[in-house]
Amino acid sequence: MSKALNRPIRVLVAKVGLDGHDRGAKVIATSLRDAGMEVIYTGLRQTPEMVVNTALQEDVDAIGISILSGAHMTVFPKIIQFMKEKQMDDVLLTGGGIIPEGDRLKLTELGVGELFPPGTTMASITEYITNWVTENRNF
Repeated sequence: MSKALNRPIRVLVAKVGLDGHDRGAKVIATSLRDAGMEVIYTGLRQTPEMVVNTALQEDVDAIGISILSGAHMTVFPKIIQFMKEKQMDDVLLTGGGIIPEGDRLKLTELGVGELFPPGTTMASITEYITNWVTENRNF
């Protein structure tokens, strides 16, 4: 049985590291907002620790990382580590970008949620976040 939220889903969208390609992140942020979610977009050049601290301060339900730099096998494990340290066990870590299938599987084993490749529909991303938060977030 799913829990009903008393407020809009809150999502942090971030770009980590030196990856300066933010068009996709902005499209995602706008689309999630248009779907009724509250979106916090951190902008470029965030560190994993900055992302987790902002997510904690903003009491988000999900963190979405846009990554095109190839640093996904460094970035996502560091974010997971900081989330565990802050006991953010009921916050979804998801994302998208250029991530090979083998790496996606490894990251899933570490606790990262679904990772979306280019071309994924916004409806799929919105549905995934909504369903995950409804089923897993402790209120």
